[in-house]
Amino acid sequence: MDIAINALAFNVAIPEHLRWRDVRRGEEFELQSITVRLLPDGSLAAEAYGKPVAGGRGAYVSFAVRRSDEIDALISDAADAASRRWAEHRGL
Repeated sequence: MDIAINALAFNVAIPEHLRWRDVRRGEEFELQSITVRLLPDGSLAAEAYGKPVAGGRGAYVSFAVRRSDEIDALISDAADAASRRWAEHRGL
């Protein structure tokens, strides 16, 4: 069977000491998770998501991931952990 997989994805929580804030449409968000996708060419794409600092649900809005050695290591370590989980996958 020829199966075309377009992307694999996982979410990783951002540890509290690595979280940052960003503003979208006049509302400040604290970024708390990163969604990482493994693309068909083997590269990673990542977006950060969070909650409005003022409270409430807010919109589901993506932000650019802040680049730092610590954030890069978090994404790399999470990708390694996700790959191990996929390798151990036993079916539904």
